[in-house]
Amino acid sequence: MGNTPSSKPRNKTGKRVVAQKIETAQKTNVLSLTEHGLEEIPAEVYRLTSLRTLDLSKNKISSLGKVSQLKELKSFNCDENVLTSSELAPLSNLTKLQSLSLGKNRLENPSNQAFPSLPPTIKQLKIYGNSLSSIPKQICDPKMKLLEKLDLSFNNLAAVPIEICNLSALTDLNLDNNVIVSLPKEVGLLKKLKTLSLRNNYIQVKSTNFSDSSNPQPIPASVFEDTLLIDLNLHGNKLSSTQLNEFEGFNAFLERRKKVKTKNLYGGAMTDMGVCGLT
Repeated sequence: MGNTPSSKPRNKTGKRVVAQKIETAQKTNVLSLTEHGLEEIPAEVYRLTSLRTLDLSKNKISSLGKVSQLKELKSFNCDENVLTSSELAPLSNLTKLQSLSLGKNRLENPSNQAFPSLPPTIKQLKIYGNSLSSIPKQICDPKMKLLEKLDLSFNNLAAVPIEICNLSALTDLNLDNNVIVSLPKEVGLLKKLKTLSLRNNYIQVKSTNFSDSSNPQPIPASVFEDTLLIDLNLHGNKLSSTQLNEFEGFNAFLERRKKVKTKNLYGGAMTDMGVCGLT
């Protein structure tokens, strides 16, 4: 017979399964408790002091409790829970953390919620699908010099702070589905930036007769000329490929991308050679 509403499958939410996974994690240092209906982190998890990978995604967790005790943690996924910014303080003490994902939680405007400082060891940070109206200054702190991949898609961001230039190792920046109208020239200081996605934002121009004072170019020339950018996605903005081709510096971007295409012609690593998602 199939499961009835009163007989939930133990392989998802049963306490015995959680206990078995925690026991196994003592040997593997890897623990996944995704989709277990958890409202808090089980106390037994904090005893796994050698744990390196922890996945608590798709639960109902509102507090990180004593997760700061997991000093060896390198990868932490807490997507799709109910965390607010003020509950993230324990993360500051995870001094070996390299990958952190907090997508689809309840993180809001940093002025309304206290956002903690982040471990400078982080290389990949995902905070997509929240309600941030500005990028927390802690993310753009100069100490975050190892951060390579940053995903802030599906928030309410209207602008990118000039402090973004502090992220000197950044190669991949995802700002899809926000309300961004332009980028600061400081993005051009991200010398290692290769991928920039700005799908479904509000980047548009009335005229391509650009002027720094009266009609600034929404994507500065420095972004095209001074970075390693080869992948740019502008799909869903009110901008045409014809207009984009008139942007100062855009030709430098096209030449760089053409070289990559030639280099990878026989390697199977072809990048999309369309005009940045525009028609």
